[in-house]
Amino acid sequence: MRTFIVHAHHEPTSFNAAMTGTAVQALLAAGHEVRVSDLYAMNFDPVSDRRNFLTVKDPLRLKQQDEEAHANTHDGFVPELKAEMEKLHWCDVLVLQFPLWWLGMPAILKGWVDRVFALGRTYGGGRFFDKGVFKGKRAMCAVTVGGEAPAYSDIGIYGPMQAVLHPIQHGILGFVGFSVVEPCVVHAPQRMDAAQRAAVLDSYAQRLLSMATAPTLPTVTTGDYVQMVMTAEARARRKLAIGGQSNAGRSAA
Repeated sequence: MRTFIVHAHHEPTSFNAAMTGTAVQALLAAGHEVRVSDLYAMNFDPVSDRRNFLTVKDPLRLKQQDEEAHANTHDGFVPELKAEMEKLHWCDVLVLQFPLWWLGMPAILKGWVDRVFALGRTYGGGRFFDKGVFKGKRAMCAVTVGGEAPAYSDIGIYGPMQAVLHPIQHGILGFVGFSVVEPCVVHAPQRMDAAQRAAVLDSYAQRLLSMATAPTLPTVTTGDYVQMVMTAEARARRKLAIGGQSNAGRSAA
C-alpha cells in the first residue's frame, strides 16, 4: 500500500506531529510505502494565482481553470506543484492530517488543495465523484479538535462532526473520486494524560494498517443526477431504502 500523508501543523511537538510520526513508523514497519508532505516544513505557499504556472494562456485576464487546463496540456505547472500532483497519483491512500481551526482546515492546507487539485490533473471532462480521477483510491481526514466530542454531536453547539467535515470529505475528496474512509477524529488531546495519548496513537496506527478494508462514507452515483439535481426516480429509490432501514430497525427492536 502506498500512503501519502499531507501534514498541516506548524509545531513539531504537536499531537498532529505525533500522529504523523506514528503513521509513518507503523506503515513502514508493515512493509508499506509512505510519502509525507509537511507543508509548514516545506514552507509551502498557499496562494493560488499565476505563480502556479510556467505557461500563460491569457496574459490579460487570469481565469484559473483555463490556465490550469492549458498548463496540464503543455506541462506548465511549476515544479513544486508537479511534485505534489505526482504524489497524489502515486498513492493508494491519501491522509489529510490537520487540526480543526474555525471548523475547517488550516489555510496552508486549503491552499495546497486550491493549487494541487487542478483542472485536468484531478478533475474535469465529466470526471467527478463515482467517475473521478482517483476512483479506486482511498482518503481519510485525521483531525485533532480542541473540544470534547459532545460539542460536535447532534446536540452539540458545533453540530455533528460529519457535517463539519462534509465540505472536505464530500466537496473535495469525494468530488475527485476518492472513496472516503470514516475520519479519525481525536478530541481534546491536550486534556489526555500520557497513557491516554499513547493508546490513541496505537489505535491510529492500527486504523491506518486496515485502511484497505475500513468502512467508507456513502458515495455519489452521478447517474442519479441530471444537471446536478437528483432525479425523481433516484429520490423514490432513496425514500424506499430509508423506509426499509427504518422498518428493519423496528423489527430488530
